[in-house]
Amino acid sequence: MKVWIPHETGHALLGELPAQITVETMEDLARPPSSAAGVRFWVPPFLATREIVPFAHELPDLAVVQLLSAGADAWVGRVPDGVVLCDARGVHDPSTAEWVVTAILARLRAFPEMIRAQAERRWAYDEVAPTDELAGKRVLIIGAGSIGTAVRDRLAPFEVEFTLVARTARAAQGVHGVDELPGLLPHADVVVLLVPLTPQTRGLVDEKFLAAMPDGALLVNAARGPVARIDALLAELSTGRISAALDVTDPEPLPADHPLWELPNVLITPHVAGSVRGLLPRAYRLVGEQIRRFAAGERPENVVVDGY
Repeated sequence: MKVWIPHETGHALLGELPAQITVETMEDLARPPSSAAGVRFWVPPFLATREIVPFAHELPDLAVVQLLSAGADAWVGRVPDGVVLCDARGVHDPSTAEWVVTAILARLRAFPEMIRAQAERRWAYDEVAPTDELAGKRVLIIGAGSIGTAVRDRLAPFEVEFTLVARTARAAQGVHGVDELPGLLPHADVVVLLVPLTPQTRGLVDEKFLAAMPDGALLVNAARGPVARIDALLAELSTGRISAALDVTDPEPLPADHPLWELPNVLITPHVAGSVRGLLPRAYRLVGEQIRRFAAGERPENVVVDGY
């Protein structure tokens, strides 16, 4: 059975595999390492674009697509019939949670303003002090999955008050439903977006959503760009009433002439929350476990689309 992975370094990270497994590196779709016949398990590149997705249909024996990303929105509904699609849930929890905490602190403590002042060799105490603080803030986390839980755990020492929101309420776990957002948003100092991109979450952050946030609130998007309507976001942020930290935008990359770049109350990073040096070891540990399950005839974990 053949397995294709996108990184040569991944071979050493997979762990011991059954003897019948042949692992090959396929970094370039235009130059496959061997015939597509016999490839049963395919690991596409991290953050694979929608242009890569159709390649799954060129693998006649494909059974499993294992993503290295936590998001699977580009793949859902586009994999061949009978193929199992799995995401990398859990792999990106530490890195994305760290980015969220960093982004919140950087925005509240005015680091972007001070970095700009440093570049100009300007002592900007009178411009930025006193800054805001995280202690005592009410944090609304929209997306109560593994990353949302990791964010909550990392923010807990900062003496904040949490509210978690999921697609449906889980009262026993203290998780609210997304239908409760109109009543929750006015009481949130920080709103963190960690939901997957689905037809239900696309455009979730619209004019009404943003208008419900209180003055001075911070919106943090570590989900997907289209979760927030860019026109509504630009209109609200342009007033200066709220601020934002965005790791994702729509479109992406954000065009150089887009007005969001110029807003002083917006921190933008280039979709790097999950891109850390520890990514590949964690990701390929998961891939190795998934290959061993598949080879043993067991159901893989993290199934997004069940082709069985």
